Amino acid sequence: MKVVVVSRSGKEVVKGGIVIKDTALVSDLQEAIYSRAKKFYPSRQRLTLPLPPGSKVKPTVLDPKKGLKEYTEGNADSLTVHPFLLGVPGPLVIYPLFYYFNVYKYLGYGGERTMHPAQTLAMYYWCFHYFKRIMETFFVHRFSHATSPLSNVFRNCAYYWSFGSYIAFHVNHPLYTPVSDLQMKIAFGFGLVCQVANLYCHLLLRNLRGPSGSGGYVIPQGFLFNIVTCANYTTEIYQWLGFNIATQTVAGYVFLVVAAYIMTNWAFAKHRRLKKLFDGKDGRPKYPRRWVILPPFI
Repeated sequence: MKVVVVSRSGKEVVKGGIVIKDTALVSDLQEAIYSRAKKFYPSRQRLTLPLPPGSKVKPTVLDPKKGLKEYTEGNADSLTVHPFLLGVPGPLVIYPLFYYFNVYKYLGYGGERTMHPAQTLAMYYWCFHYFKRIMETFFVHRFSHATSPLSNVFRNCAYYWSFGSYIAFHVNHPLYTPVSDLQMKIAFGFGLVCQVANLYCHLLLRNLRGPSGSGGYVIPQGFLFNIVTCANYTTEIYQWLGFNIATQTVAGYVFLVVAAYIMTNWAFAKHRRLKKLFDGKDGRPKYPRRWVILPPFI
């Protein structure tokens, strides 16, 4: 069977299509697409059948567990699918706009703008973080679910884009007053260490799942996971703490509080789930005593 893979705009994603066995599953096709186009990680693909131009019905989403033949008409030996991969690059784009372009002159702040070293380092720090996030999505994270509800997409976009604009507006403002050089360097240094630690935590979590995103629940171990259940959230929160100590804006601290609140709820839910699953009964291991997310507080 030959499968033609095109984007929703009609552009061919995999040149020449993919030749695959008639007995192949949709998951096999996802792996084949990934082997030809590395940016389409299998667990992040959402394959759909094409719709006629102008059609307003929802496209048929291919189930990874089903055979490709189930989606062909009769004994057809070809199939066309659309891969759908949605990222949120907004914060990576929005923040530099406030740094490089003097949008403030349209808001009544005339005159030449002088950028402080803290503002420049903040821009690099911010962009590094979100570039890392995007690269982790492509090459590190393995997801148990290939898709997410559309409402989550809108909510996440609103969350990241609005806070990205809010923080960038204040940190790059012409009236911004920087902290001392010593405080800035120590805080950014601490935050950068946390960013690297966060990446390492994600690499450890990656190894808990198989290439398809499967693997079930296991007790995370190694590095900070030996003392904290959700070390990935711990390093995420502390890296933003470093950013805010270095920049000192109300907008940044509001973002930190909101993000910490969200991740703390996730962490408690995961901690309870792991303790329930690993209760030490019927041969199951007992979940060790650990901090949940924010040592030495929680």
